[in-house]
Amino acid sequence: MERITVRRRVLRITADDGPRRAEDLLAAEEPLELRIGSRPLTVTMRTPGHDVELAAGFLVSEGVVTEAGHLAGARYCAGPPADGPNTYNVLSVALGPGVPPPAPGLERAFATTSACGVCGKSSIDDVRTRSRWRVADDEVAVPATLLSTLPDRLRAGQKVFDSTGGLHAAGLFDAATGELLVLREDVGRHNAVDKVVGWALLSGRLPLRGTVLVVSGRSSFELTQKALMAGIPVLASVSAPSSLAVDLAQESGLTLVGFLRGPSMVVYSRPERVQVEVPVP
Repeated sequence: MERITVRRRVLRITADDGPRRAEDLLAAEEPLELRIGSRPLTVTMRTPGHDVELAAGFLVSEGVVTEAGHLAGARYCAGPPADGPNTYNVLSVALGPGVPPPAPGLERAFATTSACGVCGKSSIDDVRTRSRWRVADDEVAVPATLLSTLPDRLRAGQKVFDSTGGLHAAGLFDAATGELLVLREDVGRHNAVDKVVGWALLSGRLPLRGTVLVVSGRSSFELTQKALMAGIPVLASVSAPSSLAVDLAQESGLTLVGFLRGPSMVVYSRPERVQVEVPVP
């Protein structure tokens, strides 16, 4: 079922060979409608694959579920038309006994893009109130030398990116050993993180204490929020964070690292968790 890549005929132009017709491999992007039972909840553009993890991670980030037992199951529904073949683009999730359904305000009755996000001071207040895990209390420590190796290890694990050049990645690492626990790719940065968090939920690993989440793009407010909702104490990216991401990290006690490129990095919050060999002036 997983339609991760698709082939398209293209005109390839190079200085050496000139124009020629060829096949190109593209990262697939398709809509996924998420339902709670029969009730539509949201539609997001994603790369097909690990859809149950994506749904589970989304529900964690929105504060609907916090443990594997909160999900009773998930199944694909046939897409439109109702009597047509199954498109595998509609996923219905059943909540466990006693788990309240999402609040009506959570419904996103529109197709979000693969780069969508949320922002606003009310969201910061909301995540501080709803998050079950306090990352500020996590005694995690990660050597700067180990941290500097993680982007290359993330990149080495991006198998679909190698063939398409068109996917973001999120990888979860053990902060003490550097072991890669899970890596997921998607056209959407937030989807890749949701798949990682969903994997952790379904594996009974929440909260993700003592871990580092590394993302291939920038650290936005939404990605910082998702890390907090999963109990991840360290978020690192190869690019810049947004101002609101830094604000949320500082207020919540999450260690936020940006511009992680080789031995260089910028630590925006809780810098004492990043162990360096020379004293910080």
